[in-house]
Amino acid sequence: MRNRMVFGGGFVAFLILAALALKVGAGTVRARDSGESELTIEPVAEVADDNGFSVELLIDGHPAAEYFARGRRYVEALENAEYELRIHNPTSSRVAVALSVDGMNTIDARHSSAWDAHKWVVEPYGTISVRGWQMSSENARRFYFTTERDSYGAKIGQTANLGVIAAVFFRERKPIVITRVTPGQREEKSANREDRSRNEPVPSASGSAGTLANRDTAKERSANPYPPPDDESAATGIGRTVQNGVTWIKMDLDPRPAGEVTIRYEFRAGLVRLGIVPRDNPRPDVLNRREKAEGFEPKYCPQP
Repeated sequence: MRNRMVFGGGFVAFLILAALALKVGAGTVRARDSGESELTIEPVAEVADDNGFSVELLIDGHPAAEYFARGRRYVEALENAEYELRIHNPTSSRVAVALSVDGMNTIDARHSSAWDAHKWVVEPYGTISVRGWQMSSENARRFYFTTERDSYGAKIGQTANLGVIAAVFFRERKPIVITRVTPGQREEKSANREDRSRNEPVPSASGSAGTLANRDTAKERSANPYPPPDDESAATGIGRTVQNGVTWIKMDLDPRPAGEVTIRYEFRAGLVRLGIVPRDNPRPDVLNRREKAEGFEPKYCPQP
């Protein structure tokens, strides 16, 4: 089964990419399986979520430990480890999710507003796994943790937003049903008006204004001086090629985001510097060894 994608924008077609693994209910459907695969904060047990939507970062098929600090969620990046993003839709509506890694859309590597971005489709109560950068309608290249200098962003000149994963969810808009009302049905007529008011589409002009503002902000950021990529901070690389067939579909989306999830990731040294995890300190073990030291053993000298 191929994953589906939608184009970004107001009422234009949306490109929905086929996720590598789409899980609906208890069954799992795979898209062209490739055969691969100083403040102390306690790890957060639940995954990052907003309004019930969730994003998990998996390394070797297991959820990475998460930490909550400064109002954000953090994950420890393991250098050279491949990872995937498991995204869950808990609602009864189909949704499209704009997914970016290091500030780049996972479908086309563009940096844009979430509304303008190409999106992945998640069925009602469904789960998808995105394992890499989509390179064509057939293939993707795996995500893996690496240094900023070796990152995919550094290779294509987009290094202003390294170290962050973001997902913004948009619900599919349902058709409005208008029922003919007779003059004697005033109460029903009033109720229908209220329903229509609640479901009235948001004018596309507001979305356009937001898009222009975001683009201006992006230009300002690119104009400001920014530290060059280094070999100490974590970023995401572009790895081996895997099969991932995708299909474009059309969707009419509500322009108001239904949920947003953001995850920051760093190597352990970075998390220590930020005060997210405690500093490793080998000195207590050394002192324990030295405290147990003795000048003599009640024995003769050993044979060499």
